[in-house]
Amino acid sequence: MASIFRKPPIAACGPDRRLSGSSLRIASIALAIGLGLVATPALAQQFVVARNLTVSSMIAEADPLVKMVMAILFLASIATWTIFVAKLAELAAAKRRLRQDLKILDSASSTQAAMQVGYQATLAMAEAAHRELQLAADPRGPGVADGVKERVAARLGVIETGAVQSMLTGVNILASIGATSPFIGLAGTVWGIMNSFIGISKAHATNLAIVAPGIAEALLATAMGLMAAIPAVLIYNFLARSIAGYRRLIAEAAVLTACALSRELESKPVRVAA
Repeated sequence: MASIFRKPPIAACGPDRRLSGSSLRIASIALAIGLGLVATPALAQQFVVARNLTVSSMIAEADPLVKMVMAILFLASIATWTIFVAKLAELAAAKRRLRQDLKILDSASSTQAAMQVGYQATLAMAEAAHRELQLAADPRGPGVADGVKERVAARLGVIETGAVQSMLTGVNILASIGATSPFIGLAGTVWGIMNSFIGISKAHATNLAIVAPGIAEALLATAMGLMAAIPAVLIYNFLARSIAGYRRLIAEAAVLTACALSRELESKPVRVAA
């Protein structure tokens, strides 16, 4: 009779049942998360960030208008450095030859002696002075010397201005590049941001993967605009100072040419009117 009313052992099954219940709950949560991500892919994409945003990929995948802006700024940058190298070499050679010619002009006692100079501008000055002296009816006549000096001074001024203007050729392009490049880059920036908003409206989402490429293109266009403008402004200021020194040397050459003419006129006896 005692064996009939004995209770069945159930304690051994308790831990296994609790373990299977916990595993079932974990599996249910994982399944719910998986189904949620499959059912809402836009939610999953919110945590995806584009990994291929390199400079080369941004340029290759940019909008055609943004590519055109970048190409213009790249060509402007090349033009800036080309002008800098060319003008630097030209100014260095011109100043060196001018300093040599100044020594010749300083010791010249006639316009014929002044024509021994080698630089083009100083040679043109010496030839102009010599030609005016040869065209004078009688340099020894009263008042003729003053007329010759006035005509030579006028021609020297024209030659001096022409030499400086020739040296300034191409430098003004740097001023234009420095003034317009930021605004050209800004045009690419505005267009890139506008494309970003268009992409957001088409995708009906605001995740970073959609916004990042257009914003990156916009910032790249801005950076290229600054990279073209800043060197252009700095190089323009440097060349302007260097050309100011060239202008002083040309002005000194004009003065010394006039001095050589004056020495030659003084060496000729003045004919007194009867």
